[in-house]
Amino acid sequence: MSRAFTREEDSENAIAGIGERPISQHRNLVTQRGLALIDAELAVLRDDLARAEKRADRERIALISRDLRYWTARRESAELSVPEPGSDLVRFGMGVTLEGDDGRKVHWKIVGEDEADPAKGTISHVSPMALALFGKKVGEIAVVNGKEWEIVKLSDN
Repeated sequence: MSRAFTREEDSENAIAGIGERPISQHRNLVTQRGLALIDAELAVLRDDLARAEKRADRERIALISRDLRYWTARRESAELSVPEPGSDLVRFGMGVTLEGDDGRKVHWKIVGEDEADPAKGTISHVSPMALALFGKKVGEIAVVNGKEWEIVKLSDN
């Protein structure tokens, strides 16, 4: 067996070891923005794959292909959900302003898992906070991790 063949085999094992991205078992609810983000990610990955294939960069091709499989599966399972305008109950896709027992206010928009970014004010619909809020109205209390939050405002954004 030549050393070149051995190196190629080692390289294939390293690439094969990247593993798949785990796909959530929860419903893949998405906002209109979330759906657009998935579509944009797929377009970028397809362009990246074409460039990697031109360079014959096997490791990059493997990584991009893995991400393409993930985002393709997420696109195929996406369920667009738009909140009912004027709803007085917390629903997916809505903005919720809360006030803690210390008087501090926070605002969260409840979105899909892939769109969630708490640092930017969005939380996943399967997060403990979202689950505690669903179905509640302004003036009601949600308890998360022993802390009480009063719902003070609902919005469509």
